[in-house]
Amino acid sequence: MENYCIKDINLAEKGKKNISYSIKELPVLTKIKERFEAEKPLVGIKVGMALHITTETAYLVDVLVAGGAEVAICSCNPLSSQDDSCAYLASKGIKCFGYKGETKEDYYKFIENVIKFKPHITIDDGCDLVNMLHEKYPELIANVIGGAEETTTGIQRLQAMQKAGALKYPMIATNDNFTKHMFDNHYGTGQSAIDGIIRASNILIAGKTFVVVGYGDCGKGVAKRAQGLGARVIVTEIDANPALQAVLDGHRVMKFCDAAKEGDIFLTVTGNKHVIPAEFAKTMRDGAILANAGHFDNEIDINGLKELATEMEEVRPLFMRYRINDRDIFVAGEGRLVNLACAEGHPSSVLDMSFAGQALAVEFLVKNKGKLEVGVINLPKELDYKIAEMKLQTLGIELDQLTKEQLEYLNSWQEGT
Repeated sequence: MENYCIKDINLAEKGKKNISYSIKELPVLTKIKERFEAEKPLVGIKVGMALHITTETAYLVDVLVAGGAEVAICSCNPLSSQDDSCAYLASKGIKCFGYKGETKEDYYKFIENVIKFKPHITIDDGCDLVNMLHEKYPELIANVIGGAEETTTGIQRLQAMQKAGALKYPMIATNDNFTKHMFDNHYGTGQSAIDGIIRASNILIAGKTFVVVGYGDCGKGVAKRAQGLGARVIVTEIDANPALQAVLDGHRVMKFCDAAKEGDIFLTVTGNKHVIPAEFAKTMRDGAILANAGHFDNEIDINGLKELATEMEEVRPLFMRYRINDRDIFVAGEGRLVNLACAEGHPSSVLDMSFAGQALAVEFLVKNKGKLEVGVINLPKELDYKIAEMKLQTLGIELDQLTKEQLEYLNSWQEGT
């Protein structure tokens, strides 16, 4: 349809109920919504979004609309939409394009629908919206004030675009907010990725050898929680610094070719391609489970597994068995984001801060129209800090303050031992 393409509009009431529950864990966004309703800083602004359409994302749309914006949204991953959240948005007149299990054709068509909305601001998770806008619709870029990017993979792509001189408008790296990458990546992915693996397989984590491929913010969070559930954690890395940190955090570190022979569960969190090459499936244990929490579905070489397999079947929803060398290798969520394909994504309390950053980024872009450099930029630290302050306030937590004497000491150099 012209204004939406979703699975079932009759799911709107269910979506409304789920969102009403999530709102209890989204107090910072609620504070921003209340201010936006009073100040209307986004009147006349069109916001085009390519995000995982979940209950929390639906509330972010509500926040932007409260500020006066018009919004069009599509999914940023074929398996990450929650159909009841899509129905809720469509029932409110929001241009919404997404359903769980989208075809590849629909996925890209929906992104084009958002671009044809002619947004002034883009909000992206993975950079597909920005990429298509630049490659296929460059004539619309003059209409764009700026954008915001939600995830590490998207930032990597944007930086590559900037280096190549291809990026044509300011993009705020909201992923790099401390209140995003620390809490969303470390705590959010750490919990939700394991939640997705458990829901897909119903496996007991305790006693298993859990291989974490990549020890960035996401990998650190996953490893800590797998360890807490009783797993023996192995980390594979290409960078000496996180590898050393993994060792000091109590994990074993080794090359993937060696880890492949020991692991029971494998989780990729790198943002890179084929970090689990299909050839290593030949040496894996019978019953090994492969999953990915990176943005795209290319971290595990799924096509290579298909070529090696003598049998393939879906044994549980979104849980595929590949028969390779007389062993069964299982893949969760088609190698896509396991926390959203097989579970519900990050807890709302974490996304409260991530989406607060997105909402404030939109406002910042509008207030600074024409003043920002083209390229990847950061949200001002004072706004990032404000998000943390608001979160603490909603938790009823107060901070100490420096005394006059302490301030003078920190700003002087004369006083010593």
